[in-house]
Amino acid sequence: MGRVTERRRVIRVRDGAVSARPDTLVAEEPLEIRLNGKPLAITMRTPGDDFALAAGFLVSEGVLGHRDELANIVYCAGATEDGSNTYNVVDVTLAPGVAVPDITLERNVYTTSSCGLCGKASLDAVRTTARWSLTEDGRDTADAADAAAVRIEPETLTALPDRLRAAQRVFDRTGGLHAAALFTPDGELLDVREDVGRHNAVDKLVGRAFQQGLLPLSGAVLLVSGRASFELAQKAVMAGIPVLAAVSAPSSLAVDLAAETGLTLVGFLRGTSMNVYAGEERIALRSAVDGA
Repeated sequence: MGRVTERRRVIRVRDGAVSARPDTLVAEEPLEIRLNGKPLAITMRTPGDDFALAAGFLVSEGVLGHRDELANIVYCAGATEDGSNTYNVVDVTLAPGVAVPDITLERNVYTTSSCGLCGKASLDAVRTTARWSLTEDGRDTADAADAAAVRIEPETLTALPDRLRAAQRVFDRTGGLHAAALFTPDGELLDVREDVGRHNAVDKLVGRAFQQGLLPLSGAVLLVSGRASFELAQKAVMAGIPVLAAVSAPSSLAVDLAAETGLTLVGFLRGTSMNVYAGEERIALRSAVDGA
C-alpha cells in the first residue's frame, strides 16, 4: 500500500548557498471507487483511510446514510505487471435491497484533488437527496432561527484553527496537505483527517463517522483548512453537519446552498475574526447585526 509520505531528492538554495538533500513530500496516488463492481469515480488522494474515503464519498452522493446499507468494502486485485496489489481500487458492495442510483448521469466520474464534485452544481439535487434536516424540527430556516440545536461561542470558534493546526501531523513533515476536523460546539476535537485533496479529507471524516454509526453528525462543527467550496458545503449537508467553518473564502454557490438548507457557514476564520455568511443563529453573537 502506498505510504502517506515519500522521499525525493531536492536542490535547496538558501541565501545563495546550494545543497542537495532528501525532502519529505506528501504522497498522491489515484483511487478508483467501484460500486457493486462497476467503476464510479477516480480521485487523486493521499493513501490511507481508503474505505472511509469511499464510504464518505457515497454519503455525499446520497447513496449511503446508515451503516446497515453497506455490505462490504474491499480492495480489488491490483493491475501491476508482477501481479501485486496496488491498493488503489476499492469496491463498495451495497446491502441487499439498497437501490443503486445512476450517479454517472448527473456528475463527471473523474475528480481531482482540487475540484471535488465538479460536475454536480445543482442546489435542487442536494435538497432532494439530503436525508436529514439541519434545522431542529424540520421547519424552514427562518422559522427555526430561535431554536437552533447547536450554539457555539465566537471565542470557541476562533480557537479551532489553532487546534486543527496542532493536530496536523503529516503537514508538519510535508507542508502540503489539506485538513478537516470535527469538533463539538464546546471546541473538543472529535476527529481529524489530512489529505492532498480537501474534499477527500472531509470524505474520510464523514466515512469514519458512517462506519461508527454516528450519522447524522447533528451536534458537530466541521472545520476545513482551505476554502469552503460548494462540494464541501454539500458534504456537510449530506452528513447532517450543522456548522461548516473555513479559514479561507466560501464560493457564492456554497453560500446559496447554506442559505437554502439551514447550514451555518463561516469563512475567513482567522485570529479573532470571521465572516458569517449564513445561519448566524447558531453563533452566540452579542451585538445587533444590521441587515445588509
